[in-house]
Amino acid sequence: MSELRDVLDKHISNGPVPGAVALVARGDRVEVQEAGSVDIEGTAPMARDTIFRIASITKPVIAAAVMMLIEDGAGGPRRIALDDPVAPWLPELAEPYAVRTPGSPVDDVVRAGRRITVADLLSARAGYGFPADFSLPALAPLFSDLKQGAPQPQQVAPPDVWMAELSRIPLLHQPGEGWLYNTTSDIQGVLIARASGRPLSEFLAERIFEPLGMTDTGFHVPPAKLGRFTSFYRPADDPAGGPVLVDAPDGQWSSPPAFPSGAGGLVSTVDDWLAFGRMLLAGGSVDGRRYLTPESVRLMTTDHLTPAQRDAGKVFLEGQGWGFGGSVDIEPIDPWNVRGRYGWVGGTGTTAHIVPSTGTVAVLLSQLAMSGPTPPDLMRDFWRYAAGA
Repeated sequence: MSELRDVLDKHISNGPVPGAVALVARGDRVEVQEAGSVDIEGTAPMARDTIFRIASITKPVIAAAVMMLIEDGAGGPRRIALDDPVAPWLPELAEPYAVRTPGSPVDDVVRAGRRITVADLLSARAGYGFPADFSLPALAPLFSDLKQGAPQPQQVAPPDVWMAELSRIPLLHQPGEGWLYNTTSDIQGVLIARASGRPLSEFLAERIFEPLGMTDTGFHVPPAKLGRFTSFYRPADDPAGGPVLVDAPDGQWSSPPAFPSGAGGLVSTVDDWLAFGRMLLAGGSVDGRRYLTPESVRLMTTDHLTPAQRDAGKVFLEGQGWGFGGSVDIEPIDPWNVRGRYGWVGGTGTTAHIVPSTGTVAVLLSQLAMSGPTPPDLMRDFWRYAAGA
């Protein structure tokens, strides 16, 4: 696997990506390569333990936590099941309304035909989230009122306030009818906290991060670790310009957020996500400890969408369906897709997947938002390499 460094150098030495860390693991064989710097000033080189904002590859972790709650409650007094309405834990969503059609004004609403379930949240079919058409009127409040979009942890209201705002926004689709990106993972984070009776960060630390040894994963970076934290950039509006700083190490992730975002709020390292990915590949058990049952892992990594829902979401899903918290490749499109591959990409230039058929975990972390052409090219080259490694 010696060519991995060449993949990174191609896009970092002569491109706008300041740096990256990449990992490809298959069985006991692990290759990690680092290239570039933690910032455009070159103040420190990338290292294996560099900490990144992992954005949307937070989503599979949150979905796993929901499945743990479901397993905890099976047959018990705190029962929470896939088909259960979310209303007992999220009363703000007990009687939702939806816009009459996706293009209707936000005040042209009808009562939802049924209640939102836990499965609707996990499969991103609850009616909230991003469609292919960002001009639809019902989408605007998600950005203006809920601060959906690019992660900005210090700008989002606390969970109870956030949920109250959400309850005043109509669904874009009736529950179960359409796949929509992002928002349901944030709702899952609130569900976990309320159903467990614990802050989301504490639940994740106790049930996932600490036992798996994910020592650098959380919703903020403590002062002692800021020296290992990257700056975050977006491409310049002028293609000839360099990256534009969005957040420095002592910025929005340097203190705990009021709203820990299940959709994109975590920071992590390649080895931490490797530990999580290996747990999924192993069917939910590691070193004699069970985190999830094989059936829960199967549900997470199986496509739950109809062909029409996949087609409507194709701006996000290229040859992919959606499991719980991540995409599932269903068409072998080179170089992105390997049939059955599960995982996702993040808007901060990150991607992490598992490939059950080959026992592979592949993680790429960089610090340049994916809105420019080079980061997607880097990811495509990385996945072409990972598929053949």
